[in-house]
Amino acid sequence: MSLGDDLKKVIHGEIEDSAAVLEAYSRDASLFKVLPEVVVHPKDAADICAAVKFVVQEKKNNPKSHVSLTARAAGSDMSGGPLNNSIILDTTKHLNRLLELGDEHAVVEPGMLFRDFDKETKKKNLELPSYTASREINAVGGMVANNSGGEKNLKYGKTARYVEELEVVLADGEVHTFTKLEGEALGAKLAEDSYEGDLYRRVAKLVSLPEHQRVIEAHKPRVEKNSSGYALWDIGDGTTSLDLARLMVGAQGTLGIITKIKFKLIHPKPFAAMAVVFVKDLGQLGYLGPEILNYEPDSFESYDDHTFSIAVHYFPELAAHMKGSLISLGFSFLPEMWLVLTGGVPKLVLLVEFRADTQEEALEKAQGLADELHGTQEGLSVRVAESEYKARKYWAVRRESFSLLRKKVRGLRTAPFIDDFVVPPRVLPEFLPKLEKILSNYDWIYTVAGHVGDGNFHIIPLIDPTRTDTAKIIDTLSHKVYDLVLSYQGSISGEHNDGIVRTPYVEKMFGSAMYALFHEVKTIFDPLNIFNPGKKVGATFSDALTHLDLPAAKK
Repeated sequence: MSLGDDLKKVIHGEIEDSAAVLEAYSRDASLFKVLPEVVVHPKDAADICAAVKFVVQEKKNNPKSHVSLTARAAGSDMSGGPLNNSIILDTTKHLNRLLELGDEHAVVEPGMLFRDFDKETKKKNLELPSYTASREINAVGGMVANNSGGEKNLKYGKTARYVEELEVVLADGEVHTFTKLEGEALGAKLAEDSYEGDLYRRVAKLVSLPEHQRVIEAHKPRVEKNSSGYALWDIGDGTTSLDLARLMVGAQGTLGIITKIKFKLIHPKPFAAMAVVFVKDLGQLGYLGPEILNYEPDSFESYDDHTFSIAVHYFPELAAHMKGSLISLGFSFLPEMWLVLTGGVPKLVLLVEFRADTQEEALEKAQGLADELHGTQEGLSVRVAESEYKARKYWAVRRESFSLLRKKVRGLRTAPFIDDFVVPPRVLPEFLPKLEKILSNYDWIYTVAGHVGDGNFHIIPLIDPTRTDTAKIIDTLSHKVYDLVLSYQGSISGEHNDGIVRTPYVEKMFGSAMYALFHEVKTIFDPLNIFNPGKKVGATFSDALTHLDLPAAKK
């Protein structure tokens, strides 16, 4: 009997193992391909409990078995996070409901697409502000698993800030509810004679030992954004407080499987205006960055000259995405076209958005920044988009460049492998030229876009998958870029997480002592290694290269 046949005995949801289905689930938005053995569409949390108990029993019967479980939502991950060669649990078919919408919170299942969730919360003027550029295609479960952030991170922070409670199926095959515990509530939990009580005691001991506290303090990330590793520095001291929900956020499904999420929501400001800064020289960021941040914008984003050129090349597709006519969009970009004709393509375009309770207030902030910057640097140009409607063309370029590259460039494919690093914003004038020098040694087209206010950048090269040296270049270039990032005390992942692509670098980023603590966390929650193995800990560079979806590399 097949694995699928065995699962049909315990699962009520659909189970698929046809060649076409397995092929579809073998990829996400990353560079990798891992063919699963079976895809399960669980009906409810009880199905997930049954799947976990089945896998645990299989592992106990045969310790050498590779059977394991990986939760998957929309599959928009760029790190290979939801890929696995065993069982994929797709939550989007059934576990996709909004269960509760309160005055300032929502309870939702992990498979609900963010765009649908956002549509419902907006009916009450509520928002989960940590949405990503892929907001039209990603799901809320993936946002929690990756601790995602986006264009509003500068002001509102990442997804972890908004997760109040999680229901999670753990290795005992039961549903557990995690939230932040303090004082007497934590004391009671630590004294509890149960599976959960033992779990809390072991994690509390891990983070409260003085020698571990010293390691955590010495090696925690020094930048504002990070999705790499397990967030031991942010879950409490184990004595006065402990938040296992926070530990689950960003764990990429390696400690358990999330079945329900309670989000805290915000009331977004209804009006927006934007100052758009066209930069000719990356060195100007040394002046521009602090000046812009002093104005406390809601968003401070960027895209580079390559992204600008891609947008021009695929102008009709951009217009279609904006649901506007080609002619009207063309007219709206006339000032930018004139700028290019008279001064060339800008090296970097900075998008600085201000939101407020009135349009006048938002415009006043944007115009104030524009007035201050005007004429201060040679070749610097500043425009003001007076409303959210007028700013949408800039957001379209920023948000859609990766999608356009993925779908439209024939013969080449997007390669997100150095796509999510973070460095302190203050070092950007020094860091970016060094990065550009490294990239200039390779004859690849690439785009650079990102959250410049946080020092978080996404570099997406276009590669020829038929070249026999592509895999070697990816390996070499990754090391060079991440070595540079870590030399500035940065992070290898600001919001896309480790997955297959960055797990081999986790020990290099955090050091061997912290990496040992990560291994201990994994062992506490997942002693049989059944939850999304090979992510966060336990994978090598050769493992990652083996899974590259490059035909030429396998010849």
